[in-house]
Amino acid sequence: MTSKTKDGKDIHWGIFDWVEWDENSPSQIFDDRLSLVEYADQQDFFCYHVAEHHTTPLSIANSPGMYLSAVAQRTSRIRMGPLVYLLPLYNPLRLIQEVCMLDHLSHGRLELGVGRGIVPYEVARFGVDPEEGRARFDEALAVLLKGLNDETLDHEGEFYTYKDIKFWIRPYQQPHPPIWYASGNIETVPWMAKNGIHTSHIFDTNAATKQHFDLYQEVWDKHKGDSGRINDGASEPKQGQTRHIYIAPTDAEAVAEARTAWKAWCDNINYLWNVGHSDNLKWLYDFDALLADERIIAGSPQTVKEQVWRAIEESGINYFISVFAWGNIPHKYAMRSIRYFVEEVMPGGA
Repeated sequence: MTSKTKDGKDIHWGIFDWVEWDENSPSQIFDDRLSLVEYADQQDFFCYHVAEHHTTPLSIANSPGMYLSAVAQRTSRIRMGPLVYLLPLYNPLRLIQEVCMLDHLSHGRLELGVGRGIVPYEVARFGVDPEEGRARFDEALAVLLKGLNDETLDHEGEFYTYKDIKFWIRPYQQPHPPIWYASGNIETVPWMAKNGIHTSHIFDTNAATKQHFDLYQEVWDKHKGDSGRINDGASEPKQGQTRHIYIAPTDAEAVAEARTAWKAWCDNINYLWNVGHSDNLKWLYDFDALLADERIIAGSPQTVKEQVWRAIEESGINYFISVFAWGNIPHKYAMRSIRYFVEEVMPGGA
């Protein structure tokens, strides 16, 4: 089922997950997440996206490829992918082969997100100079695309050099899995749009997201016929907005429980920034402000339905991405949220 807006535009649904640490054992956390994805696989979700983070309670799925290989074996319909692989932390030669493996293990259901890593204290622990992050990302992406597109890899650059390397595994999807880039920085929009790259937006208001994607659409319309784009064969790219979702029987119950979970999530996402004595994400602790302008969506099924569809209509997105398991939300309540969402929210709209 593809839902539609009032003006008839197709809307697709996705799930984003940090796979956070909590009081349960990692094995229990993985089991719980896999059961959530198994449920989502039987519904009308397009893709399950997972973050990559290291040495932080924000994520214990530190190897997205390894985690998603388990997801691939537990599902048959839903697409999946890292959002994003932190390219400066990888040897591109190894990553090329890992991507091909995951594309085959999922029988062509891989959506390939790439990024440079926005937490300087995280990448520095891998010996990567944060000041070199953009340059390393640019070159690593060039190498990755060469390796996925060509049977042999030749590259000589500032950070990576390879000569006449033949690959014995090629991508399942040709020429390669669809490329994604997650960004809230409007300066990256022209590059994404020119290349038909799928993207997701988070933490902004609906109005700010609309500005982001109005520019994207304008640039994409101008360049969709260009040759040599990264996602050369892509139809209209996914332009996604990501929102934390919590649904309970009543608004009061949902807001009270979401408030507690939000504090836990904020502690997790701020962990590495606190290590670096940075206040960069402290503004996220203002739960009431974020709830008021619907950057957090918590409430009864009817309230959430109204806010989700308002977000879609006001922002102009074509892809709504939900975070159902976050902070210290117990698994049974994350499952309650996703079931309410499937039954009450997704069929709405037009």
